[in-house]
Amino acid sequence: AMSAALVGYSSSEEEQEQQEEGGSRDGGAQGPPEASSGRPRLPAPAGLPGDPDPEETVSDDSSRHGGRVRGFPHERGNWATHVYLPYTAQEEFLELLELLVSRARTYVPSLAAMEEFHLSLSQCVVLRYHWIEPFVRSLRERLAAFHRFFCVADQVKVYTNQSKTRTFIGLEISAGHFQLLELVSEVDGVLEEFDLPTFYKDPSFHISLAWCVGDLSGRLEGQCLRELQDIVDGFEESAFLLRIQWEQIRCKSGNKYFSFPLR
Repeated sequence: AMSAALVGYSSSEEEQEQQEEGGSRDGGAQGPPEASSGRPRLPAPAGLPGDPDPEETVSDDSSRHGGRVRGFPHERGNWATHVYLPYTAQEEFLELLELLVSRARTYVPSLAAMEEFHLSLSQCVVLRYHWIEPFVRSLRERLAAFHRFFCVADQVKVYTNQSKTRTFIGLEISAGHFQLLELVSEVDGVLEEFDLPTFYKDPSFHISLAWCVGDLSGRLEGQCLRELQDIVDGFEESAFLLRIQWEQIRCKSGNKYFSFPLR
């Protein structure tokens, strides 16, 4: 069984619910709105896991959002905040994703593909509104010295969130772990300044690919997982696609995005 580290996230829906998310982190953090082009931002697809959003929700009726449960109580003035490395999916990556998800659906039909991809460097934590600016300033200072680096994300793994209400399929990092731990240690330093929970000890760094409601890890592990790994290992573009150079760190707090370029 899998007890990879776990993370709190929330879905982005019409009434952005805060909910506890992905076995060691999941969901797709959305890219920043296009400020420069002046285009209106499209609404997020309903029910995506992993998009911490602050907006006041009207009701906590879990039947209205796929049975998901909040990971933390939602109050006015609390901003769900998450620090992560965004991954931009190329066409070939989406082809690989499609192969993996369609195979995994033969075991768990309710599996849904992620629409955005990232690697988490923090849990989803709650910031008061007036803390956002000093929090971001502190992150910027601590992350300023970091250089770009590569990771290899090529090990298929199954995760559940802490409350076992969701299951995820992710690509775990097989190289680059040390640099990720160094980044987490800086992010943890900022979280400690604000008295917020730090990241998991011994985290399983990964990029989530797909998710479903409930603990269905039993069906995905074993035979299914072996078949998924074979697909990754046999995919022509794998070596090129899954060796990732990280170029920036991102922090999403409520509906605001902050970007920290790596040198």
